[in-house]
Amino acid sequence: MSHQSLSVGDPVPDFTLPDQEGKAVSLRELLVSGCLVLYFYPKDDTPGCTAEACSFRDEHQQLAEAGACVVGVSSDDVESHRRFAEKHRLPFRLLSDRGGELRRRFGVPKTLGLLDGRVTYVIDSQGIILHVFSSQLRTRKHVEEALRLVRSLRGKASAPSSETSAAPGHGSRA
Repeated sequence: MSHQSLSVGDPVPDFTLPDQEGKAVSLRELLVSGCLVLYFYPKDDTPGCTAEACSFRDEHQQLAEAGACVVGVSSDDVESHRRFAEKHRLPFRLLSDRGGELRRRFGVPKTLGLLDGRVTYVIDSQGIILHVFSSQLRTRKHVEEALRLVRSLRGKASAPSSETSAAPGHGSRA
């Protein structure tokens, strides 16, 4: 892999991408409400990606109550995202990373060198990565990992995040 993957403790690169409605969405805007769960997935409406998106949908209320904003990212276009979000009633934004630039900036790997990887990042309100989970096949685990960490952050919102961003075990790879 010629690019380095972002990991726990790293700042997230700034970005602005269109969502499923064609509206430009910036990292700064996403961090306003607090914690961000940013998940990269390979393709709209494929079995694994649908299972993952629906898992995030089903836990969306709990994630929101714990102070997290959920956002999915793939290289599909805005129209594909709109159809996917409507079909599965996804209550969160899907961002279109058409050329894969954001994916490259995060260092999200490809599986077998071909298929876009599936990686979830939990990012604090300052734009620092608190947790990374990477697994192409364990789609539900992405949601479980994100929810577990976001819940653990409850009550720590006013405390400095250095203790959680450096804590062992917060960057799992499977």
